[in-house]
Amino acid sequence: MSQVKKRSNCLISNSLEVFGDKWSLLIVRDLMFKKECTYGDFSKSEEKIATNILAARLLSLEENGIISKRPHPDSKAKVLYRLTQKGVDLLPIIAEINLWAEKYYVVSDERKAMLAEIHRDKDGFIQKKQG
Repeated sequence: MSQVKKRSNCLISNSLEVFGDKWSLLIVRDLMFKKECTYGDFSKSEEKIATNILAARLLSLEENGIISKRPHPDSKAKVLYRLTQKGVDLLPIIAEINLWAEKYYVVSDERKAMLAEIHRDKDGFIQKKQG
């Protein structure tokens, strides 16, 4: 595992070096909801991540211990990505970002149910996603 390049001794700065770009957090989001994804699954997301950026972010997240990959059971040409425990530990942050965004953006009906679940029992929601 590679070491995070440190710009300073600030914990926020150091953490953002690992997961601070929008693409990395969207990969974590997808794995939070789907548990496992292939490269193709990520490339089909509605955000339309460029393939070179996707490959770079997956590699960086893997090198930093946020995700791991394993062989796909149905295809030797594919791998499945999933969150490591270090990645799972980001789920409370993802939940909080959703709660913050709910205050300032229009929320789709699909997300309203998830947000209602977070409001009802945030710890339970996070535990369910971690399991």
